[in-house]
Amino acid sequence: MDSLVTVDWLKNHLSDSDLIILDASSVAIAAKEARLDSVKIAGARFFDLKNDFSDTDSKYPNTLPSAEKFQLACQNLGINSTSKIVVYDNLGVYWSPRVLWMFNAMGHSDIAVLDGGLPEWMSSGLPVENRIFDTSNKGDFKTSFDKSKLVNFTSVLENTTAENTLLIDARSSGRFDGTAPEPRKDLRSGHIPNSINIPYENVLNNGKFKSVSELKLIFKDVEKENRPLVFSCGSGITACIILLASKIANITNEKAVFDGSWTEWAQRVK
Repeated sequence: MDSLVTVDWLKNHLSDSDLIILDASSVAIAAKEARLDSVKIAGARFFDLKNDFSDTDSKYPNTLPSAEKFQLACQNLGINSTSKIVVYDNLGVYWSPRVLWMFNAMGHSDIAVLDGGLPEWMSSGLPVENRIFDTSNKGDFKTSFDKSKLVNFTSVLENTTAENTLLIDARSSGRFDGTAPEPRKDLRSGHIPNSINIPYENVLNNGKFKSVSELKLIFKDVEKENRPLVFSCGSGITACIILLASKIANITNEKAVFDGSWTEWAQRVK
């Protein structure tokens, strides 16, 4: 299974016995209006990114939980190590790439994002149901954490002078340039030294990823870089949209996420 699937692909695989559909929608999104918050794709299970699948003890939002917490939360959703997962959200593409990256970091590659998400599914006239989630049978999912998918503050700080990796920031150009405010109170705008800016909106068109040829054009300078890529944003969510876009564009550089992203950097570097 590719990292991105269409609604037609999902429609044709709904009866697969090992398929699990995850709803990663949120009704509270900074600078975004949440839509379609009362329905879900029939049979979908709720991936609670803000609580069950985040380190709620961290000072920074949305950070990756421990492998043990992630494993238990997956088992409670009835996910098995052999499960084939499709994840979507109610904004087309917003939260779902983060979920794909998390599973990849935890050693599970058989997962894809639904291109266009719930809006595309509904516009195609495909079945939905009330957004009520039942408790599933316990699964046997096991994590195998891949630490190469994640970089920490110290690594990013050292890289501002070493420049061994290229850091790509997915925030808006205004926030990156320091001309627009951050949505988080009392957090300055600006960017990490020697990083570049590819706003996540640039890789999307009406809630779906742009074509491979369009994405290749966006990443043409990145593709020339002979060094690993690190993706950042405000809090690690939209960074994963750009990361997935680079995969779709067949950019083969090693890829990782700075999980604390600008929220951590701006608080620790004055």
